[in-house]
Amino acid sequence: MPQTMTEKILARASGRESVRPGEELMARPDFVIAYDFPGYTDVFFKEAKEDFGVDKVPGPERFVLFIDHMVPATAPKEEEMHKVTRAWGKAQGVPVHEREGIGHQVSAELGYATPGAFAVHFDGHVSQLGAFGTLAMGVRKGVIEAFVSERMALVVPGTVKITITGSLQPGVMARDVFHHMVRVLGPSSCRFKVVELGGPVIDAMSIEGRQTICGQAMFLGATTMLIAPDAKTLAHAKGRSKIELDAVYPDVDAVYDREVTIDVTDLTPIVVAPPSPANTRDLTDYVGLEVHTGYLGSCASGRLEDLRVAADVLRGRKIKPGFQLHVVPTSQAIMSQAAREGLISTLVDAGAFISSSSCDYCYGRIATMSDGQRAVSTGTLNTPGRMGSADSEIFICNAAVVAASAIEGCIADPRPYLAAAAPAAIEGSVA
Repeated sequence: MPQTMTEKILARASGRESVRPGEELMARPDFVIAYDFPGYTDVFFKEAKEDFGVDKVPGPERFVLFIDHMVPATAPKEEEMHKVTRAWGKAQGVPVHEREGIGHQVSAELGYATPGAFAVHFDGHVSQLGAFGTLAMGVRKGVIEAFVSERMALVVPGTVKITITGSLQPGVMARDVFHHMVRVLGPSSCRFKVVELGGPVIDAMSIEGRQTICGQAMFLGATTMLIAPDAKTLAHAKGRSKIELDAVYPDVDAVYDREVTIDVTDLTPIVVAPPSPANTRDLTDYVGLEVHTGYLGSCASGRLEDLRVAADVLRGRKIKPGFQLHVVPTSQAIMSQAAREGLISTLVDAGAFISSSSCDYCYGRIATMSDGQRAVSTGTLNTPGRMGSADSEIFICNAAVVAASAIEGCIADPRPYLAAAAPAAIEGSVA
């Protein structure tokens, strides 16, 4: 029976030869991933013991926890939360990774992004592991089931196949591709489905770019997103994967709920205007609008290619006085590599404020905005109050746009800066 990637992975996880969309089954996650956060992990720890009588999680080797919010702690109750998490991990034999970066990224670095694996988390942005061929689902508080039982009940989702064709123009990045997908298809177009993403543009894209797209699957209404493994994926997984599994590929005659092709040849940089992550507009619609702060980071962006393009725009230039540019690499490993490449010094010389990896800028715990301020951001959301005052505004865009806007103090087109940087790079390599 022909199957999609999702159907094959869930069939293996449930001990069956095949499954079909709409079937109910009990599947065993290969990995259970979480970060400590009030109302989630602390509640899971308590409920597992008090309500279900479970003292030890089933298969602790499958679990991993991250401390990536409220880092560093600014109040005793925050540090108490971290202490509870550390103690639980020690008692359970579950690794707790702290101050290593944003868990969705670090989990990939540590080998939990195993091609063919099934992973669950309460946070839907774990879908970015789909860039490695991992079926990674955010199930919100339903993840408590994984803390008390080896298997979880779920309904097999249907799959939407999206093929991205054409080629990307200079200044267009993975973020633009994803938000264009939302513009073309609509924010509820893939509701409760898994997106299987492919095509020549995705084939040519870096793993980092693929992570950016997969990690935002929820804004299409999708449960998660998957990309079939290729040589890049398998090279990343080699010697890193936590478990040995065969990579999974869709059958050529797999049956999809829907198949869509999107040509991005004419795509130009975009912004997602407030108040909704579905409000995708052309960058040119907003060029010249005054902005006061910029955020380059998050689990969606803040990886090396984002830092590199920002450095290309900012090299030899200065941020406009009064503008606040916050750069937060997605992990400490990325921060370290960026330092080795000289990217950090370039950004600092331009006037950027560099912070260690955490999720705190993305949800406004740090660098909060006041009434009337506007931000350009590579964060995940632009809903009112996401980065501070409900009367502030967030314009989501790619890293190059954030950097160019920091120079001009208004939403700016990065393409002239990038065009000027390209000859300089060629000259430097010849010299």
